[in-house]
Amino acid sequence: MATTTYGDISQRTANWAVKEMLAHAQPVLVLNKFGQIKPIPQNRAETAKFRRPIPFATATTALTEGVTPGSHKIQYEDVAVTLQQYGDIVEISDKVADISEDPVLKDVISLSGEQAAATQEELLWGVLKAGTNKFYANGTGRTDVNSIFAVTDQRAVIRSLRSNRATPITQMLDGSLKVGTMPIEGGYIAFAHTDFEHDLRTVGGSDFIPVAEYGSRKPLCPEEIGSIENVRYILSPVLTPYPDAGDTKGSMKSTSGTKADVYPIIYISRDYYATCPLAGGQIKPMVVNPGTPSGADPMGQRGFVSWKTWWAGTILNEAWGACLEVSVTAI
Repeated sequence: MATTTYGDISQRTANWAVKEMLAHAQPVLVLNKFGQIKPIPQNRAETAKFRRPIPFATATTALTEGVTPGSHKIQYEDVAVTLQQYGDIVEISDKVADISEDPVLKDVISLSGEQAAATQEELLWGVLKAGTNKFYANGTGRTDVNSIFAVTDQRAVIRSLRSNRATPITQMLDGSLKVGTMPIEGGYIAFAHTDFEHDLRTVGGSDFIPVAEYGSRKPLCPEEIGSIENVRYILSPVLTPYPDAGDTKGSMKSTSGTKADVYPIIYISRDYYATCPLAGGQIKPMVVNPGTPSGADPMGQRGFVSWKTWWAGTILNEAWGACLEVSVTAI
């Protein structure tokens, strides 16, 4: 395989490939838009460290006249995360390139963009599902769950966030090639699988406001379907459940037909989690066209489209987010 940066395409074509990948990646990315983002400079380090001050305890002891109280120092704690590299390769033969009537290169680049985005989203979903602030629709653990969502479940979660001084989200990534943010109406956000939509609309009743009835309020992204009180719900098929992880299914959806599938709903506030891409490009495409001779392929019978990315994600403060695990109605 050729070893030049962009394979057999020019930098201009490579930029087109990046934009083409990004256009197909953005609809898949929902989680990545609402956390902190801290790009790590190239050629500097592979580990990012988030440093935060530890809040002071309240000072409830009255002062004594003429006596100076004891002093204390500010303290910090670190949350470290290490970049990992991910990527994939698609092979294209010279026969496909010469004979096929399909736009193979364009299709492969588009699918690779979706794959790269889904990879990042699935990795971050795994990080968030592993959070320690857990709630259950019924019972005290995942294996007990076989009940649907209730509005009171949401209220219990938000009460927990507020008691831990979690701040509503007021900005999100703007979705451009640059790493920037845009302001949004303050509130909490919940993420779940698209299978959850039926129960959300049904159980929410008059408390549920669909996006179509928002009026002057704008949806955060195409995947937002509505809100209940001060929580806005964003659903994506990438945010997968735990198959057969609950109790006896009853009327709940089940992969095997025996145990209920368990669906995590992740509720977040500002600065709950962070992602760390490598600065200078989140997805890097490389193309080697068929017909390019090399030592390993002297007749140029094979070509390749590949992508790679550096990524890491972490929870910054467990108390500022929560995972509610529910089942969904079988319909």
